[in-house]
Amino acid sequence: QVQLVESGGGAVQPGRSLRLSCATSGFTFDYYHIAWFRQAPGKEREGVACTTTAGLATYYADSVKGRFTISRDNAKNTVYLQMSAMKPEDTAVYFCATTAYLWADKWHVADEYTYWGQGIQVTVSS
Repeated sequence: QVQLVESGGGAVQPGRSLRLSCATSGFTFDYYHIAWFRQAPGKEREGVACTTTAGLATYYADSVKGRFTISRDNAKNTVYLQMSAMKPEDTAVYFCATTAYLWADKWHVADEYTYWGQGIQVTVSS
């Protein structure tokens, strides 16, 4: 049974940092692409960052480039999203998702992912 469990969310002030974790089980971690998405109230779910199999490549949304870093620990079957210089517009529910097959130019498309975590709230506010 595939499981993805997000943790590390919460409230943070603008300019501060937060690290999300996505602990996974039930599939061969090294062979799967894993991404972080987020969804703010009234908005569509958007791709934030993606790490491909074995971490061969990473992709980022323009809105987070230079501020967010995605990484994967294959020994722990866990993916991280380090968020720095956070802004109020980063406020959203963050999800991790995974798929075995992915076209690079569709890494940000939610429908390309098979399994999802339950999501975790991140709030950036002074």
